[in-house]
Amino acid sequence: MYHNDCWGTPMMWFVWIPIFLIIIFAVMKMNNNNRRNIPFEDSPLDILKKRYAKGEITKEQFEEMKKNIS
Repeated sequence: MYHNDCWGTPMMWFVWIPIFLIIIFAVMKMNNNNRRNIPFEDSPLDILKKRYAKGEITKEQFEEMKKNIS
């Protein structure tokens, strides 16, 4: 016969294992949510395209800068 310790009888594992799994998955889910909230930085070409689209630079400036970053 099994003695009663802090983990309980073998049947108690049917309670402990799901509790541990729920905790592990909850921590993993929170960690994934934090990663998704980090904004991606735009590449230099993306920034250049946005500046051209806003009219901050001319087509000639855009082409010259595009050559420089490529």
